Amino acid sequence: MKVSLYSFVDLYGRALDTAAHLLARGSEHAAAQGIDAEEMLDWRLIGDMQPLRFQLMVVIDFAQQWPARVAGLPVPHGVGAGLDAAGLSAAMADAKAYLATLGPERFEARDDVPIRFRIGEGMEPTLPAGRWLSVFATTNLYFHLSTAYGILRSRGVPIGKVDLFAGGL
Repeated sequence: MKVSLYSFVDLYGRALDTAAHLLARGSEHAAAQGIDAEEMLDWRLIGDMQPLRFQLMVVIDFAQQWPARVAGLPVPHGVGAGLDAAGLSAAMADAKAYLATLGPERFEARDDVPIRFRIGEGMEPTLPAGRWLSVFATTNLYFHLSTAYGILRSRGVPIGKVDLFAGGL
């Protein structure tokens, strides 16, 4: 298999499938325990970390926004922070549908295109598109996906490592 920037479209689609699977497993567990889905979405690993809802929101946003930036396309709007479980599921499906519109030609010769992006207060680096996608975006996407997994696991949701591959190998 040849790896290119376009390869990340499939990778991110798989991450969205995994996020949808984790959300479904968490929702099933919460319902079985008599816990409201809204309460589940507010679960955290520790008090000063962002909740499950935020973790899933970042996965959705990064999965569609970074391929768009790298391809030189308009960046899709971020998902709302107040989405419920159904809204998050729909946003994941929408993000997958968006990724399906991106063809390999959109990423040809884009590896070294400079992109300037503001990360936080005082940080606005310019990096090659390939580095943004392969290092920054992918690391963040998997950090938030793993954190969502950790939140659910810490609350007794019966998931294991194999659930991180729900989107396929």
